[in-house]
Amino acid sequence: MYKQIMGLRQLSSRTVTTSIRRQISNTVKEKQRLFQEDNGVPVHLKGGSKDALLYRATMSLTVFGSAFVVYELFSAAVPKKSQ
Repeated sequence: MYKQIMGLRQLSSRTVTTSIRRQISNTVKEKQRLFQEDNGVPVHLKGGSKDALLYRATMSLTVFGSAFVVYELFSAAVPKKSQ
């Protein structure tokens, strides 16, 4: 069993150390230029269509959740009619 554990340890360390490193370009300057640009767009929407989609989804879930809470509070406050 010790031999198997040592083999697994060697295999896991080998895959990490011999993996090919991806070259990632530095995009910080472009992002800074994009977000500091004064074009009238709010900061939370400057990321593009993905940000707009996330904003709309968040707003719709907030409105739906608020309406549901008001409905549940109203239904809990009004006594049920007994027949």
